[in-house]
Formats: sequence, structure tokens, C-alpha cells
Amino acid sequence: MAGNNLLYDIYERRLAARIDPATVPHHVGVILDGNRRWAKSMGFGAAQGHKRGADKIEEFLGWAEQTGVEVVTLWLLSTDNLSRDPAELSPLLDIIAHAVDELAETGRWSLRLVGAVDLLPEPLAERLRAAVAKSRPEAAEAGEGAGKVAGEDRRMQVNIAVGYGGRQEIADAVRELLRERAAAGASLEEVAASLSEEDITDHLYTKGQPDPDLVIRTSGEQRLSGFLLWQSVHSEYYFCEVNWPAFRRVDFLRALRDFASRERRLGR
Repeated sequence: MAGNNLLYDIYERRLAARIDPATVPHHVGVILDGNRRWAKSMGFGAAQGHKRGADKIEEFLGWAEQTGVEVVTLWLLSTDNLSRDPAELSPLLDIIAHAVDELAETGRWSLRLVGAVDLLPEPLAERLRAAVAKSRPEAAEAGEGAGKVAGEDRRMQVNIAVGYGGRQEIADAVRELLRERAAAGASLEEVAASLSEEDITDHLYTKGQPDPDLVIRTSGEQRLSGFLLWQSVHSEYYFCEVNWPAFRRVDFLRALRDFASRERRLGR
């Protein structure tokens, strides 16, 4: 066993040394999938799988920070997940809230909530908002949508996607845009005539941030399930067989290596 660990450490260090900082993605999105499958494979209950997955988050963010990633979006809970059996959903929500509290306590990263927070139970929504505000005091003053301002906050930005759905995000962006234009006195016909892709982008949950260069999904599932539906049009996808609680630094480095090897055409 010790020999295996030594070989693993050597391989990991060599792999890390071969990652060119110039090829590291600016924004990485992660679909944290496989908590329940991992728990089942280990003979544990679903809540233990979710807890182990939550414990992995801070470790992963450290890896991303070390490699120079600037923005990470973590999909912790979808809008579809909100219809799960309350016996599983209730402890899952508490685990998520505790994980976000701990991330805020570190002070290492600037957190942002992305998702239809109003669909969450109000106590949970307030707890998440408080944690985010604690990590971003400047955003609390400027409004939750405020992005990182150059010269003010050089920490890695971490988007916490809770109650998130890609279609929901686009619908929310359009509603916000229509309300904004209506308040300015524009008619529906005027809005329709002038509406652009940039208008939608400027009203997404991730407004002010670069689109994801790389989207990673764990557990072997090869679909996006609507994650960052608008933003991921030119993203590279990396599907990893490992369940999220068992995801290792070497798995992340392999994803970065794979990303660096691709020719990104960006629609051209």
C-alpha cells in the first residue's frame, strides 16, 4: 500500500509539473455528481454520501486555486432536486448550508449564489445569502449581482449553484430584462426590436464573469442536464468516471491536461 501511494504521489507531481499555466481554463464549471452512488458502493446512506461530497468541495477549490483558475461554478442542487423525497432533501439542504458556511468562514474565496434562490425554503435562502455576504462585504454594499472589481478583490470567485436550472436561469434573465426596460418606459415592441444576445448575457446569474472554458461532470454520466445552458455554448466538456466524493487531485489534473490538448475553435 505504501508503495502504491508513493507511485501515485510521483505520478501526480509529474502531471502537475506538465500543466502549462497558460493553458489553464479561466472558468471551470463542475457538476458534482455521484454522491448517492458512492454511498451505495460503500454501504452508507445517502446523507453520508452527500456529506462526503460536501467535504470534498474545499479541497477541490484549493486545487483549482493552486493551478490559477479564476472562477469556479459548483452545481450543488438543481431545481429538479427540490422535488426529491423530503426525507432525503431536508438533510441534503442542511449539508449544503453547512458547506457554504464553512467556505465563507475561510475567507479564501469570493462566493456568489447562482440559482432561483426564492424557490428554496426561506430559512435556507437567508442562511446562504448571509454566508455569501460574509465572504463578499463589497458585494453586500453594491448588490448581490456585483462582480469582482479589478483591484479590489483578486480572490478566486466561487459560484454556488443551488436551486439552479439552465432554463430557469434564461427565463429569469428575460424577466429581469423586461422589468428593467418597462421601468425605463420601453414598450414590448421596442424591447423585441432591440433585444440582443448580449442583453440576455448581462442578466444571467453569472453576469460580469467569463463563460466556462471547461465543464467537468463526475460519476460517468455524459450529459449536462442544463448546467450553464447559455454560457457553455463554447465550453469543453470532460466526463470523469469517478464519483464526486472519490474525486482526486490527479483526476482534476487529468481534466486540465485533456483541456490543454484540445483545439478550441470557439464556434469559428
